[in-house]
Parts: sequence; structure tokens; C-alpha cells
Amino acid sequence: MTNPVTTSTTEIVLPGVVDPSGLQVCARELPVPVAGQVVLRMEATGVSFAEQQMRRGKYYDQPPFPFVPGYDLVGTVTAVGPGGDTDLVGRRFAAVTKIGAWATHVLVEAADLVPVPDGVSPAAAETVVVNGITAWQMLHRLAKVRSGNVVVVLGANGGVGSTLVQLARHAGVRVIGTASPRHHDAVRALGATPVDYREPGMYHRVRALAPDGVDAVFDHVGGPGVERSWQLLRRGGTLVSYGTAATKDEAGNSRLPVLKLFAQLKLWHTLPNHRSAYFYNFWAGHRNLAAFRRNLAQDLTQVFRLLADGVLDPQIAAEIPLAEAASALTLAESRTVAGKVILVP
Repeated sequence: MTNPVTTSTTEIVLPGVVDPSGLQVCARELPVPVAGQVVLRMEATGVSFAEQQMRRGKYYDQPPFPFVPGYDLVGTVTAVGPGGDTDLVGRRFAAVTKIGAWATHVLVEAADLVPVPDGVSPAAAETVVVNGITAWQMLHRLAKVRSGNVVVVLGANGGVGSTLVQLARHAGVRVIGTASPRHHDAVRALGATPVDYREPGMYHRVRALAPDGVDAVFDHVGGPGVERSWQLLRRGGTLVSYGTAATKDEAGNSRLPVLKLFAQLKLWHTLPNHRSAYFYNFWAGHRNLAAFRRNLAQDLTQVFRLLADGVLDPQIAAEIPLAEAASALTLAESRTVAGKVILVP
């Protein structure tokens, strides 16, 4: 199985700024893995907000078209490059790719593999790869939450949001989560107090639930509302912004809303107001690749352990065949589902 033979792969190609129906299903031969690489047979990949932005050409670090989307995946190693560890073959791993994971077989650097615990299904593991690392690092590396804290999670029914709620509750943190009313029961089941994000008085409602302010706000929306998030903080509180969903449909430069947000957060962070503001970037520190990989593996291993122990309940919105990626992307963008839309072979 580890002989240098080519592998046929089926990929979903994003040819340009198109509707989901414009995605293309293509087949090709995967190059033979070189030293340090493995072939991963995809068992689950997901639809994240990044792909929704990339489809519009609005992702901050937008790849040039055409390309294969897919931020992360879970799969089994089928081949290793020359001199590679043949014991990896047949074992299940997760990897973060940024692009390229919407395919039946993917070339991955062996150093980027994180083992998936026995007994955890590929779809369940996929729900917490990028989402789990993001939630864990925002909670514990940036906001440094402690038991007894109160936090606000915007979009508490989403992939990252639902993971944030569960990790925060496990840490003994009280959570107020925003979502549309149809998702309130799901948010409540995760252990958060739901608030309707469409309600004009949403921020007043949050203030009524936490009259002394909150210890952290996790905001993926950006736009004008980020100032309201900042105002919810008590002394010593932390705002963690990790997206610009509010401006995803605006015309113009995709980097501009993010750069404006960076500048706003930096100003707030440097003012002598005893509060902190950060923009969470998954790829921060990537220039120090060894440290980046070490932190990623360490944090995802912690999250996988909680998943295997039943502390985290995998939030799977739907499992859809890879060839039907267009309908999966449409479903994810509909904002009618809770959790993560998963693509399977």
C-alpha cells in the first residue's frame, strides 16, 4: 500500500465567484506523496464560514480561483512518502488544510496530522477540528476564562459557537448565547441562556441578564455591532472578535472590513480602560511552524479527549455526500441549521 503508486481523487472545484450550484465535481490523479507527506482518504470534511466567504471572493486571505475548498478533514492514511512512518497507514487522523479538503483523497504533511481517538466517528471528530481549536484557543489562550465567569457567545447555535458554549460550561462558566428563536431550545440544551439576536433590544436583554457586565464576549459578526459587544464588558473583561459576518455581502475589498476591525480592536486594547480586545486569527504564529503545530496538536488533543469522554456533544447539522457539496453549501448558508454541515465520501 505504501508503494509509489498514484491515487485517483474526486474533488469539488470552486471555479470563481459563483452560486453554490456553480461548484464543479472533477476527477484527477493525485501526485505520489514526497518525503514528509501522506495520502489521507477523506472520511469527513466540513462546510465552515471560511468556504462561504471564499465562494464570494470575500475571504481575508482569499486563494486565487480555481481551487478546491475544504478547511479541514478527518481520514485514514493510505500511503506515506519515501522514508515515512509506515505505521501511520490504516490509522485515522485529523488535519487542517485551509483549502483542498473537499476531495476523496488529499495530500497532507505528516507533521500536520493529529490522531483521532478510537471510538470517535469521523463525522463527530470533524465537528471539532477547526471549530474546536478555535473555541479552545479563544477561551483559554486569549480570554483565559475561569470558573464563575460570565461570557456572551454570539451565534451560539453555529459550529464554533456551539463548541464554545460546551467548552465554557465544562470550565464552569455561565454562558449567554445569541441565536434565532428556532434554535433557542438547542442553545438551552447546551447549557446557555438564549437571547434572540434579531431583537432590537438584544444588548439591553444581555445587560439585564448580567447587570455588572460580562467577563468575555466572543463576536464573529464584526461590523457596527462590535462596539456594543465591547460595551458589555466589565472591568478586566475581554472581547474576542473572530469574524466579519456582518460585512460578508458588501462589495469592495475583502480585506478592508477586517483591517478596520483590527484597527478598532487595537485602539480599544491600548486604551487605559482595564479591558482587552483581540482579533482571533487561526493562523497567527504560523511563521514559527514548529510552535504553531505543537499548539494546534496540543489543543485539538484536549478537545478530542473531551469528545471521546462524552463531555462534548458533536453538533452535526447534516451529513451530505461529497458529490452534493452544492446542496451542503446552500444548507450551511441558509442559517436554518444548528451545528456543522459535514461532507462524507
